[in-house]
Amino acid sequence: MSAEAAEFRADVLAIAAHRDDAEQTCGGTLLRMAARGLRTAILDLTQGESGTRGTAEERAREAQEAARILGVGWREALHFPDGAIENTLAHRLEIVRVLRRLRPRVVILPYWQARHPDHAIIGTLGYEACFLAGLKKIESGSEPHRPFKIVYASLYADVRPSFIVDISPFIEQRHLALMAYRSQYANQTAGSALFVPEEEIRERTFAEARHYGLLAGVKYGEPFVQKEVGLVDDLTLLPVQSL
Repeated sequence: MSAEAAEFRADVLAIAAHRDDAEQTCGGTLLRMAARGLRTAILDLTQGESGTRGTAEERAREAQEAARILGVGWREALHFPDGAIENTLAHRLEIVRVLRRLRPRVVILPYWQARHPDHAIIGTLGYEACFLAGLKKIESGSEPHRPFKIVYASLYADVRPSFIVDISPFIEQRHLALMAYRSQYANQTAGSALFVPEEEIRERTFAEARHYGLLAGVKYGEPFVQKEVGLVDDLTLLPVQSL
């Protein structure tokens, strides 16, 4: 690790189970935050060794290219077991070390209900790690840090979003970042019954983003859920028209 990487601090950190999860669920948001001058980062918890397609080494190279497209300043992957992530103290402490190193203000987690068990468990695992990261008596070699805000990327969850991020100016870059994973999304025999054909990926992902954008009165959007209530200072500045 370079000295520059060791000193990197993040404003927004996305924690994902697999390389390409963040691209699918919050890639446009990371692009928007980077465009605003915020420092963004992605922590992938597995190497992707159990995936139907590609190898861990291929996905590592693809993840770095996707990070470049997204304008992400820092990206690393841990070695949690792909397909068998558990909410253990050891796993929580590994995430704590990253949180204390990067010191993000905002953490993006997967929504806590999902078809893939890895995705579902990270909603709880990541939340508990964020809590532990603020405890002084938890030793990790660095100062305690607790993120101010946790939000949940809910693109694939059948829930009403708390808010939508307008990703309209970044929709093409978002798609390019996803398609950097040629081992996953290029047409091939392996997993052909499970994966969407390459020629349909653009249509499907754009349609999903269009759906959520329409909910908020913009062209393309990404949905998020927050557990706490919001706070409004001026009713006249509330976005999204009612009628």
